[in-house]
Amino acid sequence: MTITVEAVYEHGVLRLSQPILLAEGTHVEVTVIATEAKPQNKTPREILAEIAAMPLEVSNDEFSGSDIDR
Repeated sequence: MTITVEAVYEHGVLRLSQPILLAEGTHVEVTVIATEAKPQNKTPREILAEIAAMPLEVSNDEFSGSDIDR
């Protein structure tokens, strides 16, 4: 099976632009082809709304820094 999907590399992780139907634990082979970033024509208000909508911390995220103040 071959699936092509765009992704963004952020903080050491590839974030897919859309979900893909794979069984949990499926191993895949990834080929990376860098493309030019598309310009973001968003207003500052839209950008701030996106930032505000992001979760501050996810309970099962081992990289969330949840224990940083302990």
